[in-house]
Amino acid sequence: MSRLVPFFAFLLLVALFGFGIWWNTRHDQREVPSPLINKPAPAYALPKLDEPAQTVTREAMLGKPYLINVFASWCIACGEEHPVLMSEGQRIGVPLVGYNYKDEPDEAKAWLARHGNPYGLIIADREGRTAIDFGVYGAPETFLVDAKGVIRYKRIGPLTPEVIERELKPAIAALRKEAP
Repeated sequence: MSRLVPFFAFLLLVALFGFGIWWNTRHDQREVPSPLINKPAPAYALPKLDEPAQTVTREAMLGKPYLINVFASWCIACGEEHPVLMSEGQRIGVPLVGYNYKDEPDEAKAWLARHGNPYGLIIADREGRTAIDFGVYGAPETFLVDAKGVIRYKRIGPLTPEVIERELKPAIAALRKEAP
């Protein structure tokens, strides 16, 4: 009997390992369902990166759809995504709002000066507190918010031309069909 316990423990570990491999080959690792999809974006009042005395609120953004792109100067993947935003940002079809996440303002400004600024507006969440309400896991992440302030799409990880064509543009087109 004492020899059977380690054997069954070994079989259990092999089965769990096998299930993990099977699961990972059939599911997108970046796909993390957001409980905020089709729910109002959380309330926020964040300063503008370039004018910290001015605050942007969720309510001020109502009336037209927009993308919120979470980025930081320290984020390696943001550097990979940034050329895509520079080339595709104007063609996406909705305003692109930068959400500077847990970053020093001077470092963020220097990073944008070096790499270019694809954003029409940049808000800053230096402490990352509002990001918690959005369910941000890290940078980069992108949210599509409709004209009523409802989150319609979330992407964890860098936007690529393929993701923009396959996921983001259809989500924006769907918003336009819903609009009165």
